[in-house]
Amino acid sequence: MCGIAGFFHLDGAPADLALLHPMTDAISHRGPDGEGQWTDGPVGLGHRRLSILDLSDAGRQPMFTPDGRYSITYNGELYNYRELRRELEDCGHEFRSRTDTEVILHAFSQWREKALVRFNGMFAFAIWDKKHRELFLARDRYGIKPLYWSRQKNLFAFGSEIKAISAHPDFQSQIDEKGLFEYFTFQNFFTERTLFKGMSMFPAGHWWVMRPLGEMETGPVQYWDFHFEEPVNPASKEEYVEELDRLFQQAVRRQLVSDVEVGAYLSGGIDSGSITAIASKEIPNIKSFTCGFDLHGVSEFEYGFDERAKAEYLSHLFQTEHYEVVLKSGDMERCLPEFARHLEEPRVGQSYPNWYASKLASKFVKVVLAGTGGDEIFAGYPWRYYRAVVNDDFEHYIDQYYLYWQRLLNNTDLKRMFAPIWNEVEDVWTRDIFRDVFRHRPERLETPEEYINQSLYFEAKTFLHGLLMVEDKLSMAHGLESRVPFLDNDLVDFAQKLPVNLKLNNLEKVIRVDENAPRKDLQFFQKTKDGKQIFRDVMMRHVPTEVASGEKQGFSAPDASWFRKGSVQLIEKKLMSKEARIYEFLDPEAVQAFVGEHMSGQKNRRLFIWSLLNLEALLDQ
Repeated sequence: MCGIAGFFHLDGAPADLALLHPMTDAISHRGPDGEGQWTDGPVGLGHRRLSILDLSDAGRQPMFTPDGRYSITYNGELYNYRELRRELEDCGHEFRSRTDTEVILHAFSQWREKALVRFNGMFAFAIWDKKHRELFLARDRYGIKPLYWSRQKNLFAFGSEIKAISAHPDFQSQIDEKGLFEYFTFQNFFTERTLFKGMSMFPAGHWWVMRPLGEMETGPVQYWDFHFEEPVNPASKEEYVEELDRLFQQAVRRQLVSDVEVGAYLSGGIDSGSITAIASKEIPNIKSFTCGFDLHGVSEFEYGFDERAKAEYLSHLFQTEHYEVVLKSGDMERCLPEFARHLEEPRVGQSYPNWYASKLASKFVKVVLAGTGGDEIFAGYPWRYYRAVVNDDFEHYIDQYYLYWQRLLNNTDLKRMFAPIWNEVEDVWTRDIFRDVFRHRPERLETPEEYINQSLYFEAKTFLHGLLMVEDKLSMAHGLESRVPFLDNDLVDFAQKLPVNLKLNNLEKVIRVDENAPRKDLQFFQKTKDGKQIFRDVMMRHVPTEVASGEKQGFSAPDASWFRKGSVQLIEKKLMSKEARIYEFLDPEAVQAFVGEHMSGQKNRRLFIWSLLNLEALLDQ
């Protein structure tokens, strides 16, 4: 796990080694154990190292093949690198280290882009081919590891974070008004656009070959995509249960490969609890970490946000060495400046608790297992899918689902809020952005199962990707590698082909729950007992019944109450002053009216207020 950066002069101008140093310095938190910079003609590759596999100097990057043809800067982990290494050795390749980096390098020299489908892990990398003078970039199939790029005339730059690119003197990070509008529609980015002009997110599951001017570049080319579908000849439920049990245990054990200590996040829920249950069998007294909340003065609906008691119970059962941090309302304000700098652009949810959880874990381990992805591949948000199951056709489905995914404000309110820059954003058709996510859908959708599989696809491409960006940025801010066993290739491939009726119970019922409501997941679960059914059945073997069958609990602070009480002064200082930086783009009267609706108890706008505070902190950098 590391940080990468680099650039390529497409016109053949020589790369300046001195320009790489500020780019890698900007992401030094991603790799406190070492650094490397290297140039060859028009290309420069930079690297910051967090030593996880082969802690010796043999793991330094950029790394080169013995013949000097290929060089790589790489961020990530391959969990099947040992198997690939044996296969490559059979092909005649010789290795000088015990790293997965070298395996990627030799795999590329052997199979070129076809190597990507063999990789089981998380990665973003760039490889320079000295012979053909071309730069190859790739990102893992799910987008676990970030990769950004930008192009200014004849100069192409890339990096694990935007700040690495903007550290180059030819690139600047200015707010993109259209990106801001997309974010405040979905509390996320559904395109490759970011919050900054000219800075783009490299798409997950793609590769790209950059060549000098005058030569045709190739890409970005998609080599993998999610594909949820009903099986043609489904197996019995018993067969699915046995295979899921085997694959889940295999996934967790695969991701324990490390030359440093591995820990695990542990809430009171089924995802982290199941991962810890399996990991604890392999690592006695594994260290576990929980973030809890001070609930004095919060509403009764938020009492369940603090899961320390459940986590402590699971820690007792699995005999983990357990550590906790407890957040109070003022902790958000204390971390916001540094938090915003590292996250770089707002993303889904209220993610500052993740900051403190990562900070806690980083004091004890270098690698931590997280439960991200379980809800997206096993259908953990049924109250979302059912809103768009009863419909007339695909366009009706889009209309219903699009309205639901306007997580912050509706179109009318957005127009009010963006009045100062409306001319800059009025041509951003957010419904089209939403619809374009489904570009690979079947020609006809008829059954509830087909529509739910499309909803699972949508969330894996958008919501999950946003969660992964939060997970990566906030863990790496503390020099911590976060691994996500639910996104093991074999497990994902299996989950995508599961019959929907093994994941969900109530395919034709539309149960409506307010996405902003405190404990919306509990409200839904109490009504339906629905979501992740087969996974719950399997995990009965590994965690207590009350955990496997318990209600879903998202990782969220009781901010709906805190915004009205302990954080009032923060909101007044940051949002109620017309001197706030956000009002360079947003209408103060509209914003303050929406905030006032929350403060008076008329509406729950906790996600909206958090997004404003996050943006204000970012603009203050």
